[in-house]
Amino acid sequence: MTAEKPAGDLTGKFDDEDYPAYSMGHAAEILGVRQGFLRSLDAAKLLTPQRSEGGHRRYSRYQLRIAARAHELVAAGTALDAACRIIILEDQLAEARRINTEHQQHGNGPSAASE
Repeated sequence: MTAEKPAGDLTGKFDDEDYPAYSMGHAAEILGVRQGFLRSLDAAKLLTPQRSEGGHRRYSRYQLRIAARAHELVAAGTALDAACRIIILEDQLAEARRINTEHQQHGNGPSAASE
């Protein structure tokens, strides 16, 4: 006998780091920032939170990590626009490293080409 999940069961969605589980108020509380800071990240296009049916911003765990990094940089004296650019570059570098590692593991790296 298999138990069926009721319609609308959200159990697995909270494990998904991209699921927009947090309201703006809750996200601000978790991060220890003002809601205006989160709105500024949206205006700067660093974060684009999803919207609830009522139009309220909803944030994922991934977005909270990005916002926390932005707050860290701004608190250290970095201008918001520069902090956003740093975070974008850090993300691009991490992705490039991930791709490089993947290629090296599959024999497609630079050393494989010279053999």
